[in-house]
Amino acid sequence: MLLSPEVELAGSPAPEEAPAAPSLEERVRQLEEALKEYEKEAKAPPKFPTLDIGGRIHFDTWSFADDSEGIHFFEHPDTGVDPENRLFFRRIRLELGGDIWKNMVYRFQLDFNTPENPEYKDVYIGFTELPVLQTVVVGNHKRPLGLDHLNSSRFNVFIERPLVVEAFNEDARRIGLSSHGVSEDEVFNWTYGIWNLENTADDRKYIGDSLQMSFNARLASSPWYDESSGGRGYFHWAVSTMIADPDGDADPHDTNENEARFRTRAELRSDRRWLDTGRIPGALAYEIMGLETIFNVGPLQIVGEYMSNWLQRDDSTPGTGPDLHFHGAYVYAAYMLTGEHVPYDRDSGQIGRVKPFEDFFSVNRCSGGCANGWGAWQVALRYSYLDLTDNDILGGEENNVTLGLVWYFNPHANIQFNAVYGDIEDHEPVGGYTGGHFAALGTRLRMDF
Repeated sequence: MLLSPEVELAGSPAPEEAPAAPSLEERVRQLEEALKEYEKEAKAPPKFPTLDIGGRIHFDTWSFADDSEGIHFFEHPDTGVDPENRLFFRRIRLELGGDIWKNMVYRFQLDFNTPENPEYKDVYIGFTELPVLQTVVVGNHKRPLGLDHLNSSRFNVFIERPLVVEAFNEDARRIGLSSHGVSEDEVFNWTYGIWNLENTADDRKYIGDSLQMSFNARLASSPWYDESSGGRGYFHWAVSTMIADPDGDADPHDTNENEARFRTRAELRSDRRWLDTGRIPGALAYEIMGLETIFNVGPLQIVGEYMSNWLQRDDSTPGTGPDLHFHGAYVYAAYMLTGEHVPYDRDSGQIGRVKPFEDFFSVNRCSGGCANGWGAWQVALRYSYLDLTDNDILGGEENNVTLGLVWYFNPHANIQFNAVYGDIEDHEPVGGYTGGHFAALGTRLRMDF
């Protein structure tokens, strides 16, 4: 027997009615309330201080494929043993930074690549949005000398920096006070300030009466920057200067050593710096002038830099000699084989982070087989020159050629390959040798967060 819809079966529960959908007016009211809450949170003052955490890990390998007897003695003056292959962490860096207040910033970096003696890098506080001065920074930070030193080690094309950049601005960071600014149209940016000459990264302090100081300045410009292509084309130039007041008569046993010294490794990692003037006695002052340029069109980038160093000495003091002149330069060409470009930051006049069109990956497909991405690839060639020999100072003269390859897995991780060939001459005799040649292979697994 069929029952009519009106007849309810005995013992069966009544079906629940579906909740009524909110009316259009109710939905509008809910959206307005949500918008008011969002605007309230957006207008709320931020909580200070803020904290951003970052870091980087660089794991290096170096092998010496060929080297002459002279290089053996430059590396081990007492024994003449050849340079040894090595695996090591070049950088294990933890970084903290943020805003102290609306117009104050801070930054702190500590490098644990030598765990028994960590080194501080950037440690400073800054004031922003100031009239005329714009940004003022006080603490341990980079002197504005050498494009490849101002560029972050996270983004540099080659594993180690050029000879002249490291020789004339060793380790770059010193305790100082500086101002940083940029023009409204971002065509010009500048940095100037005063720094102490002593590197305090190891002992974290300066103590002494020999206040050796320098004035440093850099003016950079990007007169051509192709906004329509997202910065794939640009031209950069900059001029930098350093006027230093070392204490050439400082007692080597005093707390302050004479800071008129220029030295560098051979664009690789070795136990000793193979080019070295030593501490130049009688140094009264020295001046450095640097010229730099970048030309970038799509995947092609050409970079060059030249530095000249004039040093004056008190030749009336025993053991000293006439004034000196040192100089050096480098030029390199780099090409993104996969079509990307090296970005440029107009506010600072530095290169930025390469972002691959496709990240490196390999995953299984549901339908079988693998899906792959190959990341970005870059090839580069650099020529580098440095002359630290003049009159009685025989720091050495070096010519280097480096072939580089970079495989970018993603924007934050890549691996670098370098093959370096170099020749040194006019060096102070060590073990009877005044020169030598070498060939070395290096890799770096590089990541940052």
